[in-house]
Amino acid sequence: MVVIDMVWPDQSNHHGTLFGGAALSMLDRLAFIVGSKALRGSVVTASVSDLNFAAPAPAGHLVECSAEVLRQGRRSVTVGTRLVAEDLLSGKRTDCLSGEFVMVRQADGAEPSPVNVVIPTAKAPDPYPSKPPVFTDTGKASAMVAEIVFPGHANHRGLLHGGPAMEWMAKAGFAAATRRVRRAIVMASSEKLDFKAPAHVGDVVEVTATVIATGRRSIHVHVDMWAESPSTGERRHCTTGTLVFVAVA
Repeated sequence: MVVIDMVWPDQSNHHGTLFGGAALSMLDRLAFIVGSKALRGSVVTASVSDLNFAAPAPAGHLVECSAEVLRQGRRSVTVGTRLVAEDLLSGKRTDCLSGEFVMVRQADGAEPSPVNVVIPTAKAPDPYPSKPPVFTDTGKASAMVAEIVFPGHANHRGLLHGGPAMEWMAKAGFAAATRRVRRAIVMASSEKLDFKAPAHVGDVVEVTATVIATGRRSIHVHVDMWAESPSTGERRHCTTGTLVFVAVA
């Protein structure tokens, strides 16, 4: 699974680079999502190992987090993770952090769903090469954001507010559009947003953004938001829409 995020100033130290704790939080969140999908239940972080801080991630850069199941037991799963910083204007990518997270499913009597397990060996190639999955198979610039719906994101009925949903869609759209033109851009408009189904507290929300058209200065991005229950695997298509971004430099 590969998702993106941004490095904001409030996540940065006095050197203007991402705090190590913030980077670990991003990877832990993705490890939780991948672990929940693999074990189909509520998981917690049991341990973190083999951490390697290779380079800093400057404020304003995009960070791309990748995660994959390396080993799986009956109630535990080892997730290999990597964080790569990407300069959105130049496209330059830098490996920043890698590590392994062991996630454990709370005992509830349910059997985990089977997944494909990768067992690394000493001679195995790096499962997380620094190759940007910037474009789809059809050559379109894309990006994906994954978030967990917490109580602070929800209303009194435990359903995701439209505001956070639109924020996540805008983030994914911004990354995809900037990857396409490699210029400074701003959002100009939202042509249409259709809210089809709710996302509940505890759900994992996945937003995919794909560039569908470009003009001299404008970029049109199609976005889809899905919600998935970590415990059951039930998926709901929550929102779809088109965002328009404009290059300003």
